[in-house]
Amino acid sequence: MDFTKDFFNLLLDFGDEWVITNIESNHKTQEVFLDVEYVSDHYEDPLSLSPARLYDHTEVRVWRHLDILHYKSYVRCRIPRVLCADGKVRQVAIGWAGKHDRHTFSFEIKVIDLLNATKNQSKTAEYLNCSFRMVNRIMHRCAQRGMERRDYSHVPFEHISIDEKAFQKGHKYVTVISHPKSGVILDIGEGRDTASTERLLDKTFTRDQLKRINTVSMDMWGPYMQSVQRKACNAEIVHDKFHLIKYLNEAVDRVRRREVQGNEALRNSRYVLLKNEQNLTAKQRVKYQMIKESNFEVTKAMSIRENFKSLFDYCHDEVGAAEILKNWAQDSALKCIKEVNKVIATFLSHAWGIVNALISGLTNAMAERLNGKLQEIKIVARGYRTFQNFRSAILFFHGGLDLYPQKW
Repeated sequence: MDFTKDFFNLLLDFGDEWVITNIESNHKTQEVFLDVEYVSDHYEDPLSLSPARLYDHTEVRVWRHLDILHYKSYVRCRIPRVLCADGKVRQVAIGWAGKHDRHTFSFEIKVIDLLNATKNQSKTAEYLNCSFRMVNRIMHRCAQRGMERRDYSHVPFEHISIDEKAFQKGHKYVTVISHPKSGVILDIGEGRDTASTERLLDKTFTRDQLKRINTVSMDMWGPYMQSVQRKACNAEIVHDKFHLIKYLNEAVDRVRRREVQGNEALRNSRYVLLKNEQNLTAKQRVKYQMIKESNFEVTKAMSIRENFKSLFDYCHDEVGAAEILKNWAQDSALKCIKEVNKVIATFLSHAWGIVNALISGLTNAMAERLNGKLQEIKIVARGYRTFQNFRSAILFFHGGLDLYPQKW
């Protein structure tokens, strides 16, 4: 009895028909090679599982396995090929790796765990002492496998969110469809025009699901609205509170930049005016209060913004929501601030989406949190060169997918 071989057979756990016949180590390169052989007399067709006859063996193949202490370990094997009943020669199924893989399932599971911990492919490759390409290939494979396993065709999606995410410099964007209730990203499409958004909706949902969607949260981007109106004809568009306030914040900042040239008191006040009042530091609060009590145009713009925020604090019916939005717009326009009036005109042209937001209370808050997580993925990876790489990373980390391989 060879204790070492028996010990490694126990660790590998490839099944009784696969045994280690030799162990070879290279102390200079710090590598261990485990030679495995098929020892059973029973062969079967990997497709039909019917008995088959041994035909020959493949050339020696090598798979990267989990490290043994600080030594990189590899499994080496000549896989039997069998002559099947249909006259074709096929390789017998192996339970420790995929047909065309160069790593074992155990190694793949380790890569998945480390990627989830580090969110970084380069660090994962460095830690496991393998190539970046191998880690990247595993991530792509896992995302693809998870999407193939995921079946949401019978799930009634009543509310979804559509948001954009900058992908590369030069105004290159991806469209992200998410499910706010579960916090899962359903899919990502390249571009944010009408055609690409419609393709993404068709790819993500069945026709029946599109008909059953009641509400869609989004910003006021025209192609998104047109796509939803065409594909999810029963859905109400809800303009997200976060994006609406963002428009007003940008208007407030433009007013501040115009006025700061003649008012020294407004210098270094950008973040004071854009932050929520409850998040201000003591020093910022003093400056905020001084500006609030002054008669600057930016003070009036701030007041308009805060009045708009307060519209969301009450429950409304459709008529009441439309009325208070109209009253807010009229009162705000009377202050004659050109930067704010442009935003008011935009809001009035998208009034029903805002009214729906006031009635339903639905927001893109979950989508925005996911957007922050996507930004973290981008920063950690220092950007992505291709859309496919970015898509795989997003789905891997935030697609709620079953990533792990199924071992025997």
